[in-house]
Amino acid sequence: MAKATAETGKAVLETPPGTGTLTIRRLLEAPRRLVFEAFADPTQVDRWFGPEGFRNTTHEHDLRPGGVWRHTMHGPDGTEYPNKSVFVEIDPPERIVWDQGWDHADSEAMHRSSITLRARGDKTEVELRLEFPTQEARDQAVRDVGAVDGGKQTLARLAAHVEAGE
Repeated sequence: MAKATAETGKAVLETPPGTGTLTIRRLLEAPRRLVFEAFADPTQVDRWFGPEGFRNTTHEHDLRPGGVWRHTMHGPDGTEYPNKSVFVEIDPPERIVWDQGWDHADSEAMHRSSITLRARGDKTEVELRLEFPTQEARDQAVRDVGAVDGGKQTLARLAAHVEAGE
């Protein structure tokens, strides 16, 4: 399957059949260094991470392999979603990989997330990839928690954040 190229302001989605992978790409009007900093700085992450209407409170953010990112996503309806992620790979300014799950003692990672940043001149192509254990798990996340719309909205919020130079 050929990869589609992202255009500025538009998200491109891939969900290959027979895999648990969901990939969303978007071209941002900002240099790669600034986009990486938006992920690496927990103060910035709290401003844009998550779907429209959500806000975040970061409790811990140790950006190194094995480091933990604990944050609570506050939904627009007041529901709180405690998250715990463990960073797997950090390759500034190109890539961050983490295992994402709920912040409960008995919770295991639901999926592996990765962000890959590709310089396109003075712009940055962001690739958000979620890797679920099975196609069924991916499809359930798409159906039950709106993973596709949530991913597109998250990248749109990131675009607004970095393009405004916040």
